[in-house]
Amino acid sequence: MISGFFLIIYMGPVALILVVMTVQIKCFQEIITIGYRVYHSYELPWFRTLSWYFLICVNYFFYGETVADYFGALVQREEPLQFLARYHRFISFALYLAGFCMFVLSLVKKHYRLQFYMFAWTHVTLLIVVTQSHLVIQNLFEGMIWFIVPISIVICNDIMAYLFGFFFGRTPLIKLSPKKTWEGFIGGFFATVVFGFILAYLLSQFQYFVCPVGVNSETNGFTVECEPSDIFVMHEYTLPAVVQNTLRWKTVNLYPFQIHSIFLSSFGSLIGPFGGFFASGFKRAFKIKDFANTIPGHGGIMDRFDCQYLMATFTHVYIGSFIRGPNPSKVLQQLLMLRPEQQLSIFHTLHSQLRERGMLPQAAAQAE
Repeated sequence: MISGFFLIIYMGPVALILVVMTVQIKCFQEIITIGYRVYHSYELPWFRTLSWYFLICVNYFFYGETVADYFGALVQREEPLQFLARYHRFISFALYLAGFCMFVLSLVKKHYRLQFYMFAWTHVTLLIVVTQSHLVIQNLFEGMIWFIVPISIVICNDIMAYLFGFFFGRTPLIKLSPKKTWEGFIGGFFATVVFGFILAYLLSQFQYFVCPVGVNSETNGFTVECEPSDIFVMHEYTLPAVVQNTLRWKTVNLYPFQIHSIFLSSFGSLIGPFGGFFASGFKRAFKIKDFANTIPGHGGIMDRFDCQYLMATFTHVYIGSFIRGPNPSKVLQQLLMLRPEQQLSIFHTLHSQLRERGMLPQAAAQAE
């Protein structure tokens, strides 16, 4: 599986997006199938059809929002896409409303409660699987490093916690997972932080990993070329006095992303496993061992991605809170979508503001 992960990364953003969508669909199918079996929903009309219909509707909404947000300029060049982008939310709502009406029309006597159980089951599954997998895609568009590092952190923590628990584990950690130990939990934490720090150093050196995913206007294909942002440029940091006296080092050269990786690794090691504990509680509640038997020895796809979705959500929130600032390229895309008279009005407003602040050369002001 790790070899396959490396191969997919080599194949680029398109392959990664297709894999994420495939994993999302499989996870959705596994959870819906569990509900189908647990509640003995064999006689419910339209249940599976409506479940998959709602999956299509939600994906249409989320991925349409992403395309409009990241590739607005490309959308504006195609007439059919302009229509879909302008009325995207209305179309999405209309599609969902059609499914909602179909569900109401499918209600039958003696099955009302069960049908509403399954309606709620479908929507909770959409919230857990589709929403969070969509955040994985958005992290990817910010740069492949925001996709690779979080996923690798969870994989590393899972492996190292197992090894430390296997060799040194004595103290049970949580009743939901009797085999998990404090020794494995703590050992996995330190090993993961070191791993994340080193991996961040290695990947920060390559534009292929650090550049946001964009579209080449000439080829209409994905591109990952840019001038790396400050967090992927080597900085010199002064060490605290205590560390200087101990190690005899005054400064150290680091990529700022390495510092961010410590926070990502800490979350993946301390909070990430609770995604696995949640999944364990879910399986115990319905008396099943695994979500499915897709992967021999591992269970279903959801058994491997229970922590990944929680990690992806944290990464998305972290980027939005501490990393992402105003994006000039997105602002430019929005400006290009305006009418010419609106663009001209904004130009004059911006020009006068810059002139008042003394940021325009005097010659340019006189020419104006």
